[in-house]
Amino acid sequence: MIHPARVPSLVYCDELGNIRDFPHLLMAGMAHNQYQKPALADLIELPQGSELFTLPNRVPIGTDPNSDEPLLFAEDPENPGKKIQAVAAFMAPAHTAIYSAAYQSEKEAPLLPLFAYAAVGWYDGKFWVAGFRSDEEIRQDYRQFKQSKINRRTNHALQSNRENRLIQHLGKCCLTYHCPAARNYFLGRWEAPLPTSPACNARCLGCISLQPSQSCPSTQDRISFIPTVGELVEIAVPHLKNAERPVVSFGQGCEGEPLLQADLLISTVREIRKQTAKGTVNLNTNASLPDVVQKLAESGLDSIRVSLNSAREIFYNRYYRPQNYSFSDVKDSIRSMKRAGKFVSINYFMLPGFTDSYEETDAFIDLIDQTRPDFIQLRNLNIDPQWYLNVMNSPEGAPYRGIRNWLEIIKKEFPYLQFGYFNPCLNY
Repeated sequence: MIHPARVPSLVYCDELGNIRDFPHLLMAGMAHNQYQKPALADLIELPQGSELFTLPNRVPIGTDPNSDEPLLFAEDPENPGKKIQAVAAFMAPAHTAIYSAAYQSEKEAPLLPLFAYAAVGWYDGKFWVAGFRSDEEIRQDYRQFKQSKINRRTNHALQSNRENRLIQHLGKCCLTYHCPAARNYFLGRWEAPLPTSPACNARCLGCISLQPSQSCPSTQDRISFIPTVGELVEIAVPHLKNAERPVVSFGQGCEGEPLLQADLLISTVREIRKQTAKGTVNLNTNASLPDVVQKLAESGLDSIRVSLNSAREIFYNRYYRPQNYSFSDVKDSIRSMKRAGKFVSINYFMLPGFTDSYEETDAFIDLIDQTRPDFIQLRNLNIDPQWYLNVMNSPEGAPYRGIRNWLEIIKKEFPYLQFGYFNPCLNY
């Protein structure tokens, strides 16, 4: 992995929308509202397919190159008196942030949309981000998607499957929202999505398919119908039979909680496994209904991916706001899968300074010890970081280990654990 020869310069956005660097200050990172100069080992080139965001009414913070102290950078040096804004990077899939962008919010700062905001700087003609590649799988790499081919394959499938509502729905996901999973389905490879549920039994702060009107907008539309077994099998079976390293997954960003469609999922899994033993049938879930999870395991489900923002029940409840289920149910679902000899991933929403805090680290170690999952997916939490910490009521100034140190601790404590970003294919 390539790192810069020195810490990059601070970058900012001027009033005309130009992103500039200020070579007299180094970049800074933020972890739980604490500012830190990144180490060289924390920095990689901005991955291809990443995006840069300007952060409205947020003043950038840099690092004094002499003292390493954080400094507020409030005025455009090229145009004195003009305001500037902080800049963040939304890293491409398969990358995990080490620091959030460093800034100070003004009173009128609007809520940020549901993306992750990594620290970014400029050095040697390149942008550099505080993060690392967390999965070597290329399934969602920018260079793997040629839009003309995607358009051709998707439009052909939509024309050929006019009666399958789910294929039509995935066509919108692919062509309108550029969903990587939907794109890969139409390209006939890797992981394909199987959304099923318009309803949910949680009210997640960071839900990307449904948000209250006074909040930030959702990034995509939620599915508005319940597909049939036939519609699901028509997608899943050919994909499992023919795709490279095939996975099909219930539980997508464009739906609620698939476990609420228990009978549909059980019937679909059984029918899929009647027709093919190839590939991996996976469920992305909040794991709220352990009895349903057990029945799915008995029906032929291979794996589940359980999403968590925290291993501490108080913070889990503040983020998920569960309806008629508890954190204990989540742990029981993991245990049910493991008793059945099935594969369990924890989809861990990472936020620097929170995830790697001392208390959260201890709680996460306890959770792994109690439930023995197989795989940890190191996913960035897509949310306004300061707003999230305020809602969580997480203590100010809480000490943290650093994301790289945190990862080494978990690996040392549990040598059997696998780490990555995507749902693995278990049966080729």
